[in-house]
Amino acid sequence: MTNDIEVSVRSPQAYALAQEALRLMEAHGVWPTPLNYELWLHVAGDPSSSLSQEILRLVNAGETITEEISESLASKFILRMKLNDEVRDAGLKLTRELASITEVIGEAQKAQRHYSQTLQAAHTDMAVDVDTGRLKTLVNELSTATQRVLQQHNSLETRLSESSREVSRLRKHLDQVRMEAMTDALTNLANRKSFDEALDKFCESESEAVLTLAVIDIDHFKRFNDTWGHQTGDQVLRYVASVLARMGRPPRLAARYGGEEFGMIFPGETVDTVERLLNEARQEISSRVLKRRSTNEDLGTVTISAGLAQRDAGEDAFDLLDRADKALYRSKNAGRNRVTCAPATNQKDVTAA
Repeated sequence: MTNDIEVSVRSPQAYALAQEALRLMEAHGVWPTPLNYELWLHVAGDPSSSLSQEILRLVNAGETITEEISESLASKFILRMKLNDEVRDAGLKLTRELASITEVIGEAQKAQRHYSQTLQAAHTDMAVDVDTGRLKTLVNELSTATQRVLQQHNSLETRLSESSREVSRLRKHLDQVRMEAMTDALTNLANRKSFDEALDKFCESESEAVLTLAVIDIDHFKRFNDTWGHQTGDQVLRYVASVLARMGRPPRLAARYGGEEFGMIFPGETVDTVERLLNEARQEISSRVLKRRSTNEDLGTVTISAGLAQRDAGEDAFDLLDRADKALYRSKNAGRNRVTCAPATNQKDVTAA
């Protein structure tokens, strides 16, 4: 739940917001489960949010908001919002802790300057003849100042040690949250944001190293959802993702690009090598008959289509992705369950069934 909605449900307008959410759910035939209530609070309180827009798109298209769809929406949108909040909160805590360390160092520097002034004053006094009583007083003053500096030094060490541990913990937490923010919750592959950033980084590099991009789509995925429901569709997505994940270990990158579409980046590998690897994955995926977990019914086989493109010198991410995407559509138009390579200059398309 976003900060604005969280503030609203803890204010006098909470009752009106709750009534509006319930009214909308009733109007669209949605059961007021806790999950649905949280989703529709966003529609009532923040109609312009991405989550609200997606829910309204679905209902306007005549889609029934089932429990499976609600779970999918929550996984996609609410988790992302919570992760963004966690990133912000962890960043603020880290900033405060670093400011605390700066303050401690400032105090130590101030104490050190004061001690230096005390030493300098004692040195000046002892530069002239002093009686025994005055000398004893100077020694006591120096002893007291030294003890004070030692205490401050020990206190500084303790505070810096504690702050160092806290900064380390916050950094680890921030890294973990950032990783989660770059990961697709359903498949545990990299998400679209992570994929786009990685592809831009490769293409913006001045290096002319070989790079091949693959775009992969599950054939007739809508049929699985329409026939068996979204939970079964999610099962199919996870299955295909598990095969691609094994093939996409670093330095390769496998990502859920959107819906039933996946993207893979193959640094340093030619289109011929990637074509062979994807055909192996395609054959592995189609060789298994899936069963519905809840009823053990046969779902049939799953097939994938893919398009590949090897980056031309100086080609940007948009053009490379466009060529791979066009190759994917040639795979679909040729009957699906195949891999198509985007042609090099003055070459014809190469399709491998």
